[in-house]
Amino acid sequence: MKFSCEKALLSTAVSVASRAVAIKSSIPAMEGILVEAEGQLRLTGYNLETGIQATVPADVTEWGSLVLSARLFGEIVRKLPDDVVYFSSNGYMVNIKCGQSEFNILGTDPEEFPELPSVEQQNALTLPQPMLRTMIGQTLFAVSDNESRPVHTGSLFDVEKDTLTVVSVDGYRLALRKEKLVERKGAENFSFVVPRAALSEVEKICSGEENVTVTQGARHVMFQIGSILLVCRRLEGEFLPYKNAIPRNNSIHVEVETRALLASLERMSIMITEKLKSPLRCQFQNDQVYISTKTAIGDAHDTCPLKGDGQALEIGFNNKYLMDALKAAPADKLRMEFTSGVAPCVILPAEGEENFIYMVLPVRLKAN
Repeated sequence: MKFSCEKALLSTAVSVASRAVAIKSSIPAMEGILVEAEGQLRLTGYNLETGIQATVPADVTEWGSLVLSARLFGEIVRKLPDDVVYFSSNGYMVNIKCGQSEFNILGTDPEEFPELPSVEQQNALTLPQPMLRTMIGQTLFAVSDNESRPVHTGSLFDVEKDTLTVVSVDGYRLALRKEKLVERKGAENFSFVVPRAALSEVEKICSGEENVTVTQGARHVMFQIGSILLVCRRLEGEFLPYKNAIPRNNSIHVEVETRALLASLERMSIMITEKLKSPLRCQFQNDQVYISTKTAIGDAHDTCPLKGDGQALEIGFNNKYLMDALKAAPADKLRMEFTSGVAPCVILPAEGEENFIYMVLPVRLKAN
């Protein structure tokens, strides 16, 4: 195998492929990157859960493939001078030259590297990278880490006609984002669940303005982002029927400024630590909400203005869960809906289209 490639392009591709490399594996080849030179240069990392393949333009003079240690290859390429990298192999011995620098390292047999799953298209959807990135970023925080319900350790992608809804749920809160698609193929309505780890990588890779194509296969999902492919297994199981889970006939409606309420909650959270947990006590009055908390190190009180009548509702929240929803909400003004002190709080945009919904379950308060 023999090729030459711009250092910057090679370094980016190695960095992206390395994200799917197994940290420790009984198969040594999985701790490496599969390097394939066949007209173009392909770099693949795969940990049996998620696989990432980056394609790079290169001047290939001899075709071939080899597996290289992801850590060692990555370190070498990252620290090479900004010049053209010349790569050649003789058997398993690899020579890497760039400027005045030269390295000779040992590769391993590409036959030992597991094959990336092929995704036979059942359905597909296309949307812009920035849109997918924000949809993932504004819902990923609510994904469950409870392995007893594996299907909730990912986000649901639910396609109805020309609309994509991404939903995450963890038993205490729900996050939902909705956007129109550029294009879709296959069934009119379809859905699948993508694991959290894969979505986290997709969010990082989506750095451009071009479209992303998401392909649903029988057991896997493929994201095509420019010259990068990410393949992951689908999570199986019955996802929460989210449409029925969100109460919409709530009797109490108030409007708040997102930043003002978040600032109040952050001030109250100074008193709450991992060891000293305490709920935020919120009393919704006419045109304002009183927020207080009390722990062993002291107590704190704050007031935040709002529009509407809170009907003297008193409700408790886990500070982190409520703040996560406010931080993710892509609107300056929010509508908060309630029924009682023990029913979920529903958070929506105060104006415009309902392209997001957050739901936070309350915490039971002790009597004063």
